[in-house]
Amino acid sequence: MAESKGVHLLPPLSPLGSYINTEKLQFYIMGVLELENPFSESQTLDFLGDVFLPINTRFSSKILTDEKGVQRWKKIETIPENHLIIPKLSPSSEDQELYDEQVHDYLAKINLKPFPEHLSPWDVHLLTYPTTNAKTTLVFNLHHALGDGYSIMGALFSIFKSSANPNHPLRFPTASSRMNEVKSNYSRISGLVTKAKNTLSDFTKNVLGAYILADGETVIRSTTPRVEYEPISITSVTISMDYIRDIRSKVGGTVNDITTGWISYGLHLYMKKLGESGDGSSRCTALVVMNMRMYKGFKSIEAMLKANIWGNHFGLLSVSLPPFVSDDMEKVDPLDYIVQAKEEMLRKANSFGAYFTSKLLGYMGKVTGPEGPANFIYSNVRNKSIMISNMCGPVEKAAVAGNPLKGFYFIIPGMPQSLTFTIVSYMGKLRLVTTSEKGFIDAKLMNSCMKEAFQKMYSAACGENPVMD
Repeated sequence: MAESKGVHLLPPLSPLGSYINTEKLQFYIMGVLELENPFSESQTLDFLGDVFLPINTRFSSKILTDEKGVQRWKKIETIPENHLIIPKLSPSSEDQELYDEQVHDYLAKINLKPFPEHLSPWDVHLLTYPTTNAKTTLVFNLHHALGDGYSIMGALFSIFKSSANPNHPLRFPTASSRMNEVKSNYSRISGLVTKAKNTLSDFTKNVLGAYILADGETVIRSTTPRVEYEPISITSVTISMDYIRDIRSKVGGTVNDITTGWISYGLHLYMKKLGESGDGSSRCTALVVMNMRMYKGFKSIEAMLKANIWGNHFGLLSVSLPPFVSDDMEKVDPLDYIVQAKEEMLRKANSFGAYFTSKLLGYMGKVTGPEGPANFIYSNVRNKSIMISNMCGPVEKAAVAGNPLKGFYFIIPGMPQSLTFTIVSYMGKLRLVTTSEKGFIDAKLMNSCMKEAFQKMYSAACGENPVMD
């Protein structure tokens, strides 16, 4: 809804933020915090008012549109009570002590509800029902226009405290060692000719991927219209980061290489179990969410603001997954999936395809307004089979207002896909969360296949079976 008085003086949304807040495209971020102890309504309201809102003025601003169609932020009075939702869940039996299924079902329905236009686009859901993983579940549901996962989850963790020593900031894994390792690998790739060739190929595929090139319909990709509004299921697998390091010592690569190979192998096991026939000719593509910032280690919110890197600074990297050949599944080497993922990611790193695609979106936005880039992004996501996004959490236990955080994860509702994967690390554990189209994807079987895939990969690399949660 347009408002005119002094609107042109208000700060605009970032270009990418305006693209993902259109009639065609609505992205959200849902951060799920699993607390070890009960957390009351009054504690939550105090936390929101005294700690959360002061992080950034975006959390106390609403989105409006000026007479030229430019979306802008307007500071408003924000009352925490207007953003806190405390649902009532019914047990499936009178003697039920845990509410895992009800909590998951509730989370799956949150993404179907739009935010009121007169409020800042976020809310918090306080679920005071015990589950296997938590005494209380605190859910932050935020519109992606507020910022990307690095901004929002980084904001939350910058205000959380170390559970063991509240006077010290949380410790995060440094990115410098990973960045240096990747750079040393990339330096082996031949020069500018290869880079130019890869850039042209990737940019062309990105453009054609939005209009012509689409993955085929399979048991992991439906053609349901507006699939982003379909009900979802949420499942997860948790493993030790030590297992990832063990595999890396055998086959090399980065954590992203291993998780991408793991997901690829799990998908093939799922397709095989459901009787999918494949001769290797069908296309299966993943969109991998990239943090476009140049950074080393974890930045504080103050540093992000000073460097002007708060907001939406993500890109989508199109990654070809290994072709599915149903007859080969019994004799396949699970580690080949990691090797192929590593080769694909190295090639993508030696390309400016994502950079030029972002420039194309900027040009489209100037010519057509945000709807043009929104349609491009929507089609590109819709035409791919899956999406993968990952985030590094603290290496030590965190506390929310003094309440220890047992675990956390995030999902990205609103994606026009049947299947998305989000990955988080926390306290030496890595958690793979699967969000799937309910009624189309067999969520329990998919989760089982992901467990089986990692077990077989680890066994192939290390000769023993891992212990998995």
